[in-house]
Amino acid sequence: MLATRQSLTSFLQRSTRANASLSQNLFLSTKVQVEHGRGQWKTYGDIQNFQENKFQVQTFNKISPVGLGKFPADKYDVRTGDSEAANAHAILLRSHKLKEEEVPHTVRAIARCGAGTNNVPVARMTELGIPVFNTPGANANAVKELVLCGMFLGSRRIVDGINHMKDLGSQGLARERVEKDKAMFGGRELSGKTFAVIGLGHIGASTAKDASALGMDVVGYDPGLSVTSALKLPRSIQLADSIVSAVKQADYISINIPYIKGEGGTHGIIGKDVISNFKADAVLLNFARGELVDSEAMKVHLDECNGRYVSDFPDDLLWDHKNSLILPHLGASTEEAEDAAASMAAETIKNFLEKGTIVNSVNFPETSLPDRPENAVRFVCVNQNLPGMLAHITEAFAKANLNILQQINHSRGEIAYNVMDVDITDHDDVLSFKEVQEVITMQEGVLSSRIIFGKAGQGYAKNLMGEYFV
Repeated sequence: MLATRQSLTSFLQRSTRANASLSQNLFLSTKVQVEHGRGQWKTYGDIQNFQENKFQVQTFNKISPVGLGKFPADKYDVRTGDSEAANAHAILLRSHKLKEEEVPHTVRAIARCGAGTNNVPVARMTELGIPVFNTPGANANAVKELVLCGMFLGSRRIVDGINHMKDLGSQGLARERVEKDKAMFGGRELSGKTFAVIGLGHIGASTAKDASALGMDVVGYDPGLSVTSALKLPRSIQLADSIVSAVKQADYISINIPYIKGEGGTHGIIGKDVISNFKADAVLLNFARGELVDSEAMKVHLDECNGRYVSDFPDDLLWDHKNSLILPHLGASTEEAEDAAASMAAETIKNFLEKGTIVNSVNFPETSLPDRPENAVRFVCVNQNLPGMLAHITEAFAKANLNILQQINHSRGEIAYNVMDVDITDHDDVLSFKEVQEVITMQEGVLSSRIIFGKAGQGYAKNLMGEYFV
């Protein structure tokens, strides 16, 4: 009986290998043709430096080598510094203020190594069908530590004391006055004080947790609190129903919300109506964005009360106020944060270019389809979020006698994003996607399409105001 089982197992193993080999041979026998570069559009840059069959990534600013190391050299051509990158497939940046003219038609995606994307023309990139990614949480620990530092700086006049001692030292009076003058810089402890956290995302939740560990009573406000962030909050936290109710009894207030322009945005959200509810000696910590605070209203409060304002954003009104501390923009300026943000951005770009996956995008819907089957070609389409668009796309495949094995369609605002795996078995020796891609791309409402198969960088097409770019 044992010998029979061994023989059966051996037979099944051989049969499985044979079927797999047969399937692979059938798959490989079908040559897939993908169009790439029609006429003058094949390359815009220096042909001598153009590396075919690689994804070209253009970087602005100095990006962490740890992050850039995530791009394998055999598949990616990373252009740093002033290197020509006229055929870039993706852009990676930090603080560089990106202009539309710096984005070639070949660009499929943009990623910022950081949380905020106000230095990227997101609305225009959305119109062009280009996803913009960020790296939420990558610098959370670095910013949180600076917020905590700000609380300590705002609790005691440490900076004033340091400057005073330097002045005494220059006069040779430091030893004589070190004890006598300490009363000039008295302060208070954090333990037992109330800390209001406005915005409970990665940074806010982490700051709230550490403040609670310091013995502070924490109050939080976030109308869009996620389950993930909620699980990170200290159990003792009290949740307020408005910014005003959160700050009324707070000794320290930390802003941790994004800056959003326009009607209904967050410009000047900490204005007179909020600041008028501050305690006289409240310390406001702003390591989010300078534009969130109404500087004039804050100045009135600092003039009339004994509060403090601590921020790492420049402020023309408050920079030299005796009750304000304006630091360089140091929030994410740690080696660890820069490595983490660059690594996250690189992985996001890789997953998008190689698999079509959307995660951590500020303008596209989160989208992920299981790995492409071996007998399929992945087709990605970006279109305006209009009725009937998906039907038109699938109809084009049906007319080309192509079967869709799996697909996903998600939308966000005015953008719809489609990922489809198209079966290539049971076809002749050569299967061309050239015609069907052009038919789909040139439909009204379609912005771009991409075939993820074969050589890196190929198979991208755009509808440029009725002109076909491939």
